[in-house]
Amino acid sequence: MRVSWSQGPSKAGFTLVELLVVIAIIGTLVGLLLPAVQAAREAARRSACSNNLKQLGLALANHEGARKNVPAWGQEFTTAEGAAMSPPSPYFNLTADARKPFGVLGQILPYMEGGTIYNMFNHKRPLLDPLNLPPPWPGGQQQTGALATVPAFICPSTPSVPSDYQPYFAALGVTQPFLMPRTDYVPIRGLHSSLATCVGLPATNTHNGMLGAENIITNRWVKYSQVIDGLSKTICFIEEAGKQQRFYRGRPLPASAPGGNLVLNSFYGDWNVARHTRGLSGANPADPRAAGCGVINVLNDDNPYAFHPGGVSIVRGDASVGFLQQDVDTFVFAALVSRDGGESLEDSQ
Repeated sequence: MRVSWSQGPSKAGFTLVELLVVIAIIGTLVGLLLPAVQAAREAARRSACSNNLKQLGLALANHEGARKNVPAWGQEFTTAEGAAMSPPSPYFNLTADARKPFGVLGQILPYMEGGTIYNMFNHKRPLLDPLNLPPPWPGGQQQTGALATVPAFICPSTPSVPSDYQPYFAALGVTQPFLMPRTDYVPIRGLHSSLATCVGLPATNTHNGMLGAENIITNRWVKYSQVIDGLSKTICFIEEAGKQQRFYRGRPLPASAPGGNLVLNSFYGDWNVARHTRGLSGANPADPRAAGCGVINVLNDDNPYAFHPGGVSIVRGDASVGFLQQDVDTFVFAALVSRDGGESLEDSQ
């Protein structure tokens, strides 16, 4: 008997061409979706950054409500106060920086659930004092508080940057890495240098911001009633992110870059020493070493700078947050910085 076998339909596999087509389609889809995913992540980071600034604005308002004033950009103990310190503060007479207490960010900690960190320090002594600083500072005794990172002071869009202050303190006997927690936000003192002259103000007019004070020894405090332009029209904190490293138009500057201390520049980049912020000074979009009228996202040295596309986050005196586009008019920006310039502005972003 003859038996015939019939073959069923055979299952054909992918050809190489078909496989390449599928891979190309998947690659195209990934290419289309990735920017959207990245944009969504940045939107979340920017929202968190705005939340941080909101906390700072509310803490400042709570400080004013409780004490009828807010701390100025910088303060300084008097000679008499220094003489009364026991034990004596060893660096008090060496430099003005060694006579300064905590800055604005440190002083508003109790009004933003940071009282535990605040209470670790002796606020009757300067910050640059062995009782308030950790080892390897000579005689340093305060390790926990001085090294504490405050999450509300860090913008999640900012990359990790160096935090070693040893080069600044080498002359005082610091020979090992000396790490300090940073801040990406700074208080507004006023305008300074080329940015002031760009809008017709004296180059040294550094005290016209919401937290400016002309004499940080005898006039350490600012009242909300001094903000004549209105709290909703005046910036109190702004991003100056990425310190201690220097960033210029989105790129880190190399350590060998000319023009002074272009990398470890930020003696004022940590949250507790950030009390000595200079006025916002302007930058040159064509040269990081030159003065200019550039305002936002040009250079992160005494200038508004963020790692958000297109601008920086701010908080105003009424604790409302906003986002300033990096192409903002220089005169508009100057008006938002000054507390008593009398400028007439439409509602800012």
